[in-house]
Amino acid sequence: MSDKDILLKLASKISYERKKHGLSQEKLAEMAGVNMRSISMIENGTTNAKFLTLYRIAQALNIEVCELVNFHL
Repeated sequence: MSDKDILLKLASKISYERKKHGLSQEKLAEMAGVNMRSISMIENGTTNAKFLTLYRIAQALNIEVCELVNFHL
């Protein structure tokens, strides 16, 4: 799996979880304490998010970080 494939899988997972929780990108960014542009770039697969950003996103979604990176679910 290429780096781009991994980023796109992560993007899809975060977008799915965000929508499942009924959140806009703006609201998720606010809850996670990150910039909305960062959420957008992560969900578009155009940036490699820092671990702490992923941790904050997972906490805002009330899930574990491992759920974000488990692409086999």
